[in-house]
Parts: sequence; structure tokens; C-alpha cells
Amino acid sequence: MLLGIHHVAIIFSNYQLSKVFYTEILGLQIIRETYRAGRDSCKLDVALPDGSQLEIFSFPSARVSWPEFCGLRHLAFQHNRAPFKFPS
Repeated sequence: MLLGIHHVAIIFSNYQLSKVFYTEILGLQIIRETYRAGRDSCKLDVALPDGSQLEIFSFPSARVSWPEFCGLRHLAFQHNRAPFKFPS
């Protein structure tokens, strides 16, 4: 059974602007902030009031094409079936 949304991942090109918007303007609490040297990118996890999370990724030269580009990266649902397997 679907319990809710666990997290939504979004890719942005301007990390500082995105961080200010989600934390200072919307008032979301920072869970963790990570610099990923291998990708020269930052990742910010913030908590929504209902307990779900936003994962904010940034890439200095954010792509506008496949496989990952600015905008929605993925949506992860929370469920109570573990481990989940598709029926055969």
C-alpha cells in the first residue's frame, strides 16, 4: 500500500539561489548538505512539514538533455511492502 511520498529530487543550475529559496523563503529545514567533488556539484536535502523530503541537486553546467537535466530528477514513493517485487 502506498503510504506517501518519501522524496522528490530536483536538479538546478544555481545552487545558492535554490538553497536560499527553499530554506530562507519557504523555511524548510536542512537535513544535510553535501559537496560531491567527483561531479563538482552540491546536494541539499531539506525536510517538508509532512516528513517527506526534497533532494536538491545542482550542477554548474546543468544539462538540458537526457539522462539528467534541470527539473524533476525522480520521485520516490513510500510504501509498506518490503522488498517490493513486481508480480510475474
